[in-house]
Amino acid sequence: MTTTMWLQAIGILLVFLVFVGLMMTRKLPTILALPLMAIVFAIIAGVPLLSNDPEATSIAKTILAGGSMKLSGAIAGLIFGAWFGQILNKVGITKSIIRKAAELAGDKPILIAILFFITASIIFSAAGGLGMVILVGTIVIPIMLTAGISQFVASIVVLLAVGVGSLFNVSNWAVYVDVLGLSVEQIADYTLVVASPLIIIALAMIVFYIRKDGKGRKAWAMPAATPGGGDKKVPAIALISPLVPVLLVFIFKIDIVPAVIAGALVTILLTWPKRPVHILSSALVEGIQDVAGAMGLMIGIGILLSSVMSPQVSAVISPLIESVLPNTPLMFILFFTILSPLAIYRGPLNVWGLGSGIAALFVSAGMTPVAAMLALRAVSNVQSVSDPTNSHNVWVADFTKSDINEILKKTLPWTMASVLIAVIIGSFMVF
Repeated sequence: MTTTMWLQAIGILLVFLVFVGLMMTRKLPTILALPLMAIVFAIIAGVPLLSNDPEATSIAKTILAGGSMKLSGAIAGLIFGAWFGQILNKVGITKSIIRKAAELAGDKPILIAILFFITASIIFSAAGGLGMVILVGTIVIPIMLTAGISQFVASIVVLLAVGVGSLFNVSNWAVYVDVLGLSVEQIADYTLVVASPLIIIALAMIVFYIRKDGKGRKAWAMPAATPGGGDKKVPAIALISPLVPVLLVFIFKIDIVPAVIAGALVTILLTWPKRPVHILSSALVEGIQDVAGAMGLMIGIGILLSSVMSPQVSAVISPLIESVLPNTPLMFILFFTILSPLAIYRGPLNVWGLGSGIAALFVSAGMTPVAAMLALRAVSNVQSVSDPTNSHNVWVADFTKSDINEILKKTLPWTMASVLIAVIIGSFMVF
């Protein structure tokens, strides 16, 4: 590297640290930080603002215009996943599944918590987003607290279910398809590698803390029925609807969007609501509203990806990435386990922030796309469960009157353990 390139690399690194600090301290929202960082990176590396050459890289055309469309497939998957989630809510399937689990569990705290964890994981595998977390949480948390489960345990049951569900939620996989060029089949083949450790750790956490914390307060009552289908009679066979897209992807290797559409149609056919067309159309509009923030984040991620993958920026930072790239199984394990907390506070390993760009750079520096995907999905266990900047963490902590930082401190060692197990297993598969 020349002296100029070293100075550019140092400048990009300093800008990177400044933006990370601004995001971690919540001085600048991630949705704005990512595109701004992309522009500054490009300016430092010497990318021109405009160019008359249609083949040349420019900030206006390549990074802003091209980058905003880079994750269009992932955004489509997100929209259809949110649509499916709203359909499940409107026809009454979500609440019916939860009530069935409550009936099966009786008054046994450990059984109640485990059944709700499994039930919520299945629901979140079909539909994510804060709206679905609120819908599920407002039902299951009061039931758990009434059964004598502590506020902390009730909180982590929901958060752990979010973590497990997000790994199986096929609408989330599209970002790895767009960023790393992987097929849905490849992502499906490695999902259990990252999900199984988290499931085992989650069950161990629930049992451990219920026995350790003892009885919580019993000062909650089941909330009144809310709009959205909570009191609707749902045929028992319809309760399998949330699993339809997951099974179509895992077993038949169908792409994400058609799998979700098939799941929506099966749901409508099995429940046959009074106004199916209205439910399909209104669910789409409300689903888009639910994921509007995530769509904005994906646009920002696409802009950042276009910036770091541009020839000028890549030439400056690739040597730095190559110098820290884990190229042995042991280094792979140590690197991603020790640095997994960098997935929280919108850090550099957060797939919904800088992580996608970092993963793309790892691949350009020589790491296989499968290894990068596996590492990023493994560390997402820390982010999805422990990160206090998650909107679902904030809501759960507020609803249960728990300390959000206490949730971080108590869950972080466990989620890091799940990362360790996942990358140990994964290292034997990708090296």
